[in-house]
Amino acid sequence: MKKILTLVLVSVLGGFITLSAYKLLLEDKYTEEISSIQNQPNFIPTNYYKTNLASADEQPSFVEAAEKTVHAVVHVKNTAVVSSPNTLEDFFFGRRSQRAQVGTGSGVIIDKNGYIITNNHVIDGAREISITTNDNKIYEAQLIGTDPKTDIALLKIEADEDLPFVTFGDSDQARIGEWVLAVGNPFNLTSTVTAGIISAKSRDLSGQNYQSFIQTDAAVNPGNSGGALVNNNGELVGINTAISSQTGSYIGYSFAVPSNIARKVVEDIMEYGNVQNGILGVNGIGLNGITSEKLDINTTEGFYVSSVDEKSGAKEAGIEKGDIITQIDNVKISKFADLTGYLNTKRPDDVVSVSILRGNSKKTLPVTLSNIEIMTTEFLDIQVRNISDEFKDEYSIESGVLVTKNDNYWLYKNIGLNKGFIITEINDTKINSIDDITRLKSKYGSKLADNIEKMSVINRNGQKHSYIFR
Repeated sequence: MKKILTLVLVSVLGGFITLSAYKLLLEDKYTEEISSIQNQPNFIPTNYYKTNLASADEQPSFVEAAEKTVHAVVHVKNTAVVSSPNTLEDFFFGRRSQRAQVGTGSGVIIDKNGYIITNNHVIDGAREISITTNDNKIYEAQLIGTDPKTDIALLKIEADEDLPFVTFGDSDQARIGEWVLAVGNPFNLTSTVTAGIISAKSRDLSGQNYQSFIQTDAAVNPGNSGGALVNNNGELVGINTAISSQTGSYIGYSFAVPSNIARKVVEDIMEYGNVQNGILGVNGIGLNGITSEKLDINTTEGFYVSSVDEKSGAKEAGIEKGDIITQIDNVKISKFADLTGYLNTKRPDDVVSVSILRGNSKKTLPVTLSNIEIMTTEFLDIQVRNISDEFKDEYSIESGVLVTKNDNYWLYKNIGLNKGFIITEINDTKINSIDDITRLKSKYGSKLADNIEKMSVINRNGQKHSYIFR
């Protein structure tokens, strides 16, 4: 027993001596090594430091812009009458009944006297239009005029007092990255405000090269159409028109008609009763990497002129085939939508300053815009215009007029006639210019459609076809 106790005592004493030695000899060194690893790195100031610590006063505020806008944005209700079969039996026997169909959207008061701007598609086909203001007053609205091409319509209400309104801003000066507010009536709610930035400008959703939308990531949903897109000062820079969506609801991008285009359309409707379109008189293509390579051109931005219309302002100013339009007035032209977007703010006889690149030299030419009604004519719901002699020579075309618009569904469905086709003959008469179309219209009058028996066309692939109508 004594041996066991002696052994335990020796073990405890040995452990105590070992621990003391560790404390005296090793711990200080180990602690020093650990502390050296935990040294803090040197502080290097960056431009993110201030941003991360920005005060609330430095953050963008939309309170003032919202206050200027919400009471000038209204709810638009469109009551239309549509006819359709109610039952399967009605469908088979061709019976149709009429019923009321209600559509809703938004509008923006732009004048204290009650003028309201909205989208054409919001009020299209309406028999009755009613307006509900943000303070829940209801008015019957009168349709003053509309322009389906830009999707803009002008309404008027009669009120007993001056109405709050939004002033127009300059959409040409709006910049990518700039904060904007979308104000409208989504889902039949009263004026609702969402914020975002301008993501892009001169967007063309149609593929027809005549639209020039402002793209924004501000949330826009059904019912926002016709509402206001305003800058941080509460100025109108766009009319919300469309969203990019597979579901019908907002998924990230929305599009607005620039305010400069909308204002010009409204002013034309009020002054002339219709929209006055001024054209440059050039045909061509917007440049990019692919087209520039095909044309053997070094620059990848601008509008390449492939032909110039006879008797146009561009022809008289000296613009030639092969010129590259780089700027009009103070607006840079990078693609076709930049060109059409700016020209949509102009009228016939307006003079614009056109900057061109011709070879290695730069020129600036004053061009008087032509009247599109002089340069084009319509028949059978088709709009056509002359094509230049240069164009005819280049593509070995003896005669023809260019289709610029086709609202004749029968011709589209049966022969595919669309924008970009060339009509070369009607019956057995060569069509050299719109004057030949005018003579046919005079000869047959209202019976023109009944007297067209044959039409020869060249499609957009350069293929020639003749069609006989019975």
